[in-house]
Amino acid sequence: MNRLLSHSALVVLCGALSTTTVMAQATVARSDAKAKSVDSCIKPARGPLESGQAETATAARTVSAPMARVGKPAPNFEANAYIDGGFRPVMLSDYKGKWVVMCFYPGNFTYVCPTELAAVAARYDEIDKLGVQVISFSTDSRFSHKIWNESELSKMIPGGLPFPMLTDPAGRIGQFYGVYDDEASVDNRGRFIIDPDGVVQAIEILTPSVGRNVDELIRQLKAFQHVRATGEATPAGWKPGMPTLKPSPELVGNVWKAWQPAGVISTATAKSK
Repeated sequence: MNRLLSHSALVVLCGALSTTTVMAQATVARSDAKAKSVDSCIKPARGPLESGQAETATAARTVSAPMARVGKPAPNFEANAYIDGGFRPVMLSDYKGKWVVMCFYPGNFTYVCPTELAAVAARYDEIDKLGVQVISFSTDSRFSHKIWNESELSKMIPGGLPFPMLTDPAGRIGQFYGVYDDEASVDNRGRFIIDPDGVVQAIEILTPSVGRNVDELIRQLKAFQHVRATGEATPAGWKPGMPTLKPSPELVGNVWKAWQPAGVISTATAKSK
């Protein structure tokens, strides 16, 4: 009899626990649904995307090695951005068919970073006329981007930055592009030029203390565009109007006939005076 009572009590107890579990699960489900119905402070983007993942991905894979390579397709990604005074996700593939300059930098409210971004913004009309889209990245949140743009950058560039400021939390995109420093938890200075076919044409990576040169960025953009349009090659320091190189068997061993460093040296000397 006691055994029967014990068994009955156990059944009742198990039933009660099951009911409690179901109720708890229902409560969590309602909470999740409510959270998804609002634009919360935490709204993760998908980060790096594998090939073919752009439309259906729900999570980014773990990155073990950088994937960006010169002459190879640029890894696609989705990132939250502060853009045109608001917030929205941005994908690299959104800009397919355009030249893209991706600028990674260590952080908002730092020392060299505002000078770099402001320098690019100051030349943005010239860059835009080349058909180039600039996008910047750091591990800061989109909210930090907004405040930094309003409180500091707008005092250097009227109206603030004219290009999207993307977020790279945990450096997931930076890892794909080989710029993330996992010890410092920041993206190093990295600049990538991507052509309209989505292929990486140039990579430049610096440690945080040295800023990049906007003149050199624009020079490289014009050179890559000239090469794409003509099939010619551009020698060191080439700028529009300077001699180019036309690859051929006859040019092998005879580059000296087509190009001399005197022009580059004299130009550099004149600038230094």
